[in-house]
Amino acid sequence: MVPAEFEVLSKSDGESVVVERPQGGSAVLVVCEHASRMLPERYGTLGLPADALNSHIAWDPGALAVAQGISAALDATLVHQRVSRLIYDCNRPPESPGAMPEKSEIYDIPGNAGLSVEERHARTEAVYIPFHDAIRALIRDRKARGQETVIVTVHSFTPIYHGKTRAVEIGILHDDDSRLADRMLAAAASGDASFKIERNEPYGPEDGVTHTLVLHGLSNGLRNVMIEVRNDLIADQAGQGVMASYLTRLLQQSLDA
Repeated sequence: MVPAEFEVLSKSDGESVVVERPQGGSAVLVVCEHASRMLPERYGTLGLPADALNSHIAWDPGALAVAQGISAALDATLVHQRVSRLIYDCNRPPESPGAMPEKSEIYDIPGNAGLSVEERHARTEAVYIPFHDAIRALIRDRKARGQETVIVTVHSFTPIYHGKTRAVEIGILHDDDSRLADRMLAAAASGDASFKIERNEPYGPEDGVTHTLVLHGLSNGLRNVMIEVRNDLIADQAGQGVMASYLTRLLQQSLDA
């Protein structure tokens, strides 16, 4: 039981995790860990200016819309986070400094400085555990009814990071299991070359970004992949629709192969 002074979410904040299409018929289980920039009311702005709270340090802009587009096209279950990654980054384990970062890119995060053990525990209990418990429950229930599960996580990244421009437009990321990533990269290479696509870019396993894949994919022997999209390509509804359609085609071709 978390003491009242450390409660992360109020009733007005709502739940920390959302499951859409829980009975989706697709093998694909779509996951979006950085879907929201919402800060629970008790945290105010964490001492950050508005531009920071709207930027990639607080969430993955456009990622949820793309994930929802894929989910709708495939009739795939979608799990997404409702709380900003600044409170807890659900693609990091509790022991990781990046789970509740004191600094992100150029921004110091005053509200995350020197967190107590109690505060870190409270955030973990309120955000991280319900999110991953929801994914575990879905995988368990799907297995019980004989439904295959393929983990597909959807993220976006900033086109300029620490002052350096990133040319890659879509990253296909994997950890030790590259089965689905290999097929997606092959499908992309044989297609119309609409986007510049690279393996394990702009991040890779060495950056600690494959936590969800390892936790739910590798540990259960499930095919899995992490998709990173440059966020200037999905800044509006039109771009989000184009990207969702493109990625859906890649996934369909790769799963059918």
